Amino acid sequence: MAKLTKDAARRRRHTRVRGKVGGTTDRPRLAVYRSNTSIYAQVIDDERGHTVAAADSRLVGDGDKTAKARAAGLLVAERARAAGVSTVVFDRGGYLYHGRVKALADGAREGGLNF
Repeated sequence: MAKLTKDAARRRRHTRVRGKVGGTTDRPRLAVYRSNTSIYAQVIDDERGHTVAAADSRLVGDGDKTAKARAAGLLVAERARAAGVSTVVFDRGGYLYHGRVKALADGAREGGLNF
C-alpha cells in the first residue's frame, strides 16, 4: 500500500472524525482549517447546512501565527455569541490538538464558548 501524503492522511482523519462529530442547531460544530499562513474557524449548523459565524487570523492584529490564532478564536467566539450560540462541538479538522489549533480553541473558550 502506498504511503499517504501528509494532507491525504489529514483528510482521512478528518473524514473519520466527521462520521462521529456533527453540529446541531442547539450545539453547532466549531470547524478549524489551518493553512501555512492563516487559520480559519467556522461555527456550522450541519442540520441546516448553515454557517452561523466565521473568523480567521487574517482579520486580527499583529503577532506570530499562534497569537493570531488565539485572537481568531476570540473573534469567532464573539461572533457566535452574538448569533446566540454558547455551546459548540470542537472539530479539529484532522489536525493535532497542539500549537495554533490549541491556541484557537483556548481563545474561543476565553471568548465564552463552551466545549
